Amino acid sequence: MVGPDELLKSIWHAFTALDVDQSGKVSKSQLKVLSHNLCTVMRIPHDPVALEEHFKDDDEGPVSNQGYMPYLNRFILDKVTVDFDRQEFHKMCWTLCSRKNLNQSKLMISSDDAFKVWCIFNFLSDDQYPLVIITEEIEYFLRKLTEAMGGSWVEERFEDYKMLLNARQQSLSAWELISLVGSGHFSKGMDKQTLSMGINEVYLELILDVLKQGYMMKKGHKRKNWNERWFVLKPNSMSYYVSEDLAEWKGDILLDEYSAVAPLQDKDGKKCLFLIKSAQKSFEISVSDKKKKQEWIQAIQTCLNRLRDGRPAPHREAQQKRREIRLRRQEEQEELELRMRELQVANEAKQLELEKMRRALEEAAANAAEEEQRRLQTQTELQDRYRTDLEKEILVRQQIEEQVAQKSTELEQYLVRVRELEDMYQRLEEALEDERRARQDEEAVRRLQTRLLEEEATKRAELEQLHLHQQRTISETEAEKQELQKERVAKENALQAAMEQLEHLEKERQGALEQYQTVVKKLETATNNTKSWKHKVAEHEGLLRLIEPGSKGPVLITNWGPAAFSDAELSHREKQWQKEKSEKSQAQ
Repeated sequence: MVGPDELLKSIWHAFTALDVDQSGKVSKSQLKVLSHNLCTVMRIPHDPVALEEHFKDDDEGPVSNQGYMPYLNRFILDKVTVDFDRQEFHKMCWTLCSRKNLNQSKLMISSDDAFKVWCIFNFLSDDQYPLVIITEEIEYFLRKLTEAMGGSWVEERFEDYKMLLNARQQSLSAWELISLVGSGHFSKGMDKQTLSMGINEVYLELILDVLKQGYMMKKGHKRKNWNERWFVLKPNSMSYYVSEDLAEWKGDILLDEYSAVAPLQDKDGKKCLFLIKSAQKSFEISVSDKKKKQEWIQAIQTCLNRLRDGRPAPHREAQQKRREIRLRRQEEQEELELRMRELQVANEAKQLELEKMRRALEEAAANAAEEEQRRLQTQTELQDRYRTDLEKEILVRQQIEEQVAQKSTELEQYLVRVRELEDMYQRLEEALEDERRARQDEEAVRRLQTRLLEEEATKRAELEQLHLHQQRTISETEAEKQELQKERVAKENALQAAMEQLEHLEKERQGALEQYQTVVKKLETATNNTKSWKHKVAEHEGLLRLIEPGSKGPVLITNWGPAAFSDAELSHREKQWQKEKSEKSQAQ
């Protein structure tokens, strides 16, 4: 039984033939004609309104194969309820597509043989569009054709063709397959009639599901006579005709899982008998020899076994297995390609990793070599530096030894200078002591002078007061003038005495000033002497400031600068000066 997929293959050829400009689309008017013809052949009432409704949004535009398929399934294929002549259906589709694609002048086969090859192509092609037949199915068909013609299959010739085919493509279209068979490339040495018979035999097996055919004798049911009939065995029936041209059909033997076939004993002058039991009746069959008897019994029993097992015809089962093997092989190939891609990716990743490792190793080796070179260079530099440092150290040691010797000499000279400095320091201390004493004397004289000046100022103030009082007294009254005169005389006497005292104080001040000048000269001499010794000390190692005597406390300031004595010394000098003063007063 032909499946819907094979019906779609024939319709696809017809639809493609209507696609004149090969755009993948056909006008709606042509689809109407195609749909009407399909409905007529498949005995389905045609509904043109349904086509218009289905394509109402296309506005009379062209319709693609994908757009036509839903309509075809819904309104045509799904409505098939009765059996129809599938040969006529295929003939109608063939007529539409052969006019466009078949060039009969280049073929050595008839149009009917080309049609059969076209049907075989549809059977062997996969359910993928556009339809093509792969290399494996081409070999299967050509091998069967060669066997049907009684020839021997030449594997080398097909291998050469397969290499040529693989160089161009790995498949053929229906018209390329017809051209291959019609060119006689694989039927060399065979005449056209033999090729046509071979095509017909393969067509009967693959397309019409004819498993076996031939002449046999059948016993009648009513008159019990024996008549020669042409029997055609199919998977679920066994038809018989008057002759092999199948022009006059006489009946069918329906086979099912309850049917049986069994050999019979010779009787009624007939030999090589066997019995076929069906659901309706039993049929006695006679063949010409035992070999044919065994072949027919085995063929019928194979059909019954397949019916009981629910298995299709052998060629369809073989085709299904080939497809399953191809699918499995394709899946394995895809899986293998996937694994190869994964392995390639992993290999690339590994290569990248190895490349990284190689680069890392090269970098490490380069770094190691560079590091070794740097280490050697550093070692050389260190050796050179060590040699240089050693030479410098030797030179420095020699210099140090020379310096030590020189320092020893300088140390001896230094000790001599130290002793000289100690002597100078002693003399400096004596000079400083003389300076300090001179400064103390100078300070005592200065204080004495200050006191005398203060007493002089006091006396002058008193004389001024007396003079003012005298002037006031004189200006008061004339009467008091005498008295005032007397007082004036007395006061003049007092003033005279005061003047004399003042002159005496002036003399004392002059003596103190002379004494002060003497002390200043003495101080200058001591200062010059001190400066001389300071200069000498400064010339010897500059140690004057380190051993300068004197208190670290607050420094006393005099009119001539910082004092060279402390508070205790000042107090002592003041007491001594008071004592000397009192002694002088007593002496006077």
